[in-house]
Amino acid sequence: MEQYSDVRPQSNRARNLTHTSALEVSLQGALDALGDPIRRRIVRELAGVPDWTRACGTFNDLPVAKSTLSHHFSVLRNVGLLEQRDEGARRLNRLRRAEFDDRFPGLLSLVLAEE
Repeated sequence: MEQYSDVRPQSNRARNLTHTSALEVSLQGALDALGDPIRRRIVRELAGVPDWTRACGTFNDLPVAKSTLSHHFSVLRNVGLLEQRDEGARRLNRLRRAEFDDRFPGLLSLVLAEE
């Protein structure tokens, strides 16, 4: 007799999400990630909204292709600045400000204050 599990397997898309601890990131890696104006804009926009309320698909006003935007999200995730989770067809984002501030005190404040 076959048994069925109530737990659904993760999609390939969700399995590909890896999140780096800010403790594993070098200062140079953090500066490289934040050196790009598109990534700084993503960080600023996420800092202005509650966690898990902004989906990747809502960043339509950025002047880059969807594939390039995906790359920028990946870079931010790989330096411990961003956490993502899939909710249905949407990928939601959370700025990992506290974790990043613990590792690099004051760095995000400078980025967020920049106009």
